Amino acid sequence: MPRLRPALLLLSVACLCLAACSPRYNWREASDNGAHFVVLLPAKPASVTRPVDLDGPKVDMSMTAAEVDGLTFAVGTAELPDAAAANRALEAMRTALLNNIGGQPQGAPLWPGKTTGLARTLDLDARGVSRGRPLRLVARLAVRERRVYQILIVGEEKAFTEENIETFFSSFKPT
Repeated sequence: MPRLRPALLLLSVACLCLAACSPRYNWREASDNGAHFVVLLPAKPASVTRPVDLDGPKVDMSMTAAEVDGLTFAVGTAELPDAAAANRALEAMRTALLNNIGGQPQGAPLWPGKTTGLARTLDLDARGVSRGRPLRLVARLAVRERRVYQILIVGEEKAFTEENIETFFSSFKPT
């Protein structure tokens, strides 16, 4: 029996080491049902579509999102009736996102990732409080022809890492 204890100890240590190495962020390629974009998300995504008012045009916005460690990574997209409504739509999305967290923008961030092919982008870094919880929101709002995009991460400040911001925003590609 004494030889079994060192073996159990070794097995326990090996299991602990493997558990410590297991990734919480299991990045995988995802897109919306209409394949208007491709992005890396850190977990299996869920999708929902709902009507929204973008300061005039009422459109259906599809959201594809995944949550890990208290952070929600999401991409929303909607098609506008015409490209002329794009600037108002971006401002409406910006206002709605800030209102959702009772937030204020912080500086003028430039998130990583290519913006080639996008007519306009608006990057946002905001802090706020929702349901008594302090939150941070990092977002890129973008327009491509008649399509608008919300690319965002929202959650507790301490859960954010530069690596996650880099991976997520750099992986987004409109299609």
